Amino acid sequence: MTRGTLILPGALDTIVAQATAGARSALAVIRLSGPAAHRIGESLLSPWRATPRTVYLSMLRDPDSGRDIDRGIVTVYAAPASYTGEDMVELSLHGGEICPALAINALLACGARSALPGELTRRALLNGKLDLLQAEAIGDLIDARSRAMHDVALGQLAGHLSARLGTLREEIIEMEALLAYDVDFPEEDDGPIAANRIELATRNIIASIDALLATASTGEMIRGGAAVVIAGAPNAGKSSLFNALVGTQRAIVTDIPGTTRDALEAMIDIEQWPVRLVDTAGLRASEDVVERLGIEVAERYVKDATVVMVCGENVDSLSMAIASVRRLTDAPLIAVGTKSDAEEISSDAITALLSLHRASGNLAYIAVSAHTGDGLAPLAHAIATLIQRNREPLSGDDPVLTRERHRVALTSARSEVAAFLEIWTGSSGLPATVAAVHLHSARGSLEELVGILDVDDVLDRVFSSFCVGK
Repeated sequence: MTRGTLILPGALDTIVAQATAGARSALAVIRLSGPAAHRIGESLLSPWRATPRTVYLSMLRDPDSGRDIDRGIVTVYAAPASYTGEDMVELSLHGGEICPALAINALLACGARSALPGELTRRALLNGKLDLLQAEAIGDLIDARSRAMHDVALGQLAGHLSARLGTLREEIIEMEALLAYDVDFPEEDDGPIAANRIELATRNIIASIDALLATASTGEMIRGGAAVVIAGAPNAGKSSLFNALVGTQRAIVTDIPGTTRDALEAMIDIEQWPVRLVDTAGLRASEDVVERLGIEVAERYVKDATVVMVCGENVDSLSMAIASVRRLTDAPLIAVGTKSDAEEISSDAITALLSLHRASGNLAYIAVSAHTGDGLAPLAHAIATLIQRNREPLSGDDPVLTRERHRVALTSARSEVAAFLEIWTGSSGLPATVAAVHLHSARGSLEELVGILDVDDVLDRVFSSFCVGK
């Protein structure tokens, strides 16, 4: 796909940014990009070597006093063979607060300006080094809190979603070409285009868009994590289970009922799925104002949960907890016997429990011990199975819609293609040239999605959440 040329205000400036976190660290990476990058590098670095992609040791000096700032590693890039497609200089200096600050001040004093959030990647986009979907994938890689989000972002950066949308765009262009041929050259030897050929191609395009739109809920879940809530009565072992699954001592564990007054969250990976694990306050009637607030928070989490683990140490506590939770949600439940090492529940009692709550549906029982770790692996597998239900397994080559922008644009494209199909197969009597307007609009939605159209507000929204230096 080709893009139009867009020169933004300040696009010809040379910009500088620290690409690493501005905290105490071993190294600080500073990027300088733009037409004056090599000139500025030459004026501040000794020695200066302009040979592209050559790594060497050099001293950075203050332009006013000539004092040494730091000795570090320099890498020079020449346009267009750089991340931004411009001349670039990358400095690897010592980390901390003073050294990077002095280095950036020296670069600013020689004519660079501070980069805006995401401006380096934005220049890469405008210079054709990547498309808008790939630019978003870079942001997603940085923000990824799970292996699933990391894998999906890598696939998008590799161009899997771009390629799928590119195929859709080409199919629409081919349809437009067929319609134009039929209108402009009706007397040619090939004869008029068969109506069923256009109809079949249109239905195939709609099916392809629907397949992509079907991944939107999975993409949303991958970005935020599936909400797996631990619920039950106070002192039912919820916080111990939370700590065992997280692997750290995050929740306070005591024998005093009502210890957890608010919800605790942790993002973890369970098999291939990202899980937002939530430990909640015990569900019970309480006159304590603070505890009541915690219970209300717990109820809200349960209502929005993807899966609820209902905890109890015996059949009676489990049965009451299941009834309380089922009044709040229709989500699948896992009854968890949390103290299997101290009090084993008989198989007959478990059968009776499941039979009693059969009407609630989607109920399984697993015994665990947070102390010994017994049962944690089967519990994790049961959670993953419930999350995956009605979802296709993740594949590195299958694109997933990860943002609302993607869903909105594809929904718009589908509506336009469907409107074309209705005219084409209906009895409205509208000419093909009118129907083709819908195909043109559908193609425009796809082009905006990938970034072929130069829409400033779309770019502003995408890059507003980027960190400085990327």
